[in-house]
Amino acid sequence: MPYLLKTEPDKYSFDDLLRDGETVWDGISNNQALLTLRNMKKGDKLVIYHSNVGKAAAGTAKVLSVDASDPRNPIVRIKAVKRLHREKPLDEIRAAKVFQGSILFRQFRLSVVPLTQEQYDWMTLG
Repeated sequence: MPYLLKTEPDKYSFDDLLRDGETVWDGISNNQALLTLRNMKKGDKLVIYHSNVGKAAAGTAKVLSVDASDPRNPIVRIKAVKRLHREKPLDEIRAAKVFQGSILFRQFRLSVVPLTQEQYDWMTLG
């Protein structure tokens, strides 16, 4: 299953992930977001979204491993894949039919959001 991970680019951007190659995705406190992190599987596809500054999907990554032995602090290791050919800004995402009714806009403050394959494809293709 694909997911969207939100990050504040002035704290940790997609460029930082590209530079580092891989990282542990942490700093999550919302219970629903933690549950989503715990449910991730090795190989799951990710879209990295810049929140607050930029407000756009910036690149893709993948899950390398998930250690959910501590449910309050799952250790999800991710690896950068590639920068999007063209960033997808929030207004464009919001207007796309494939996102109508999406939890991304119903619970906008969630930092970890499951995507459908169609939503992932829309963000990453073209």
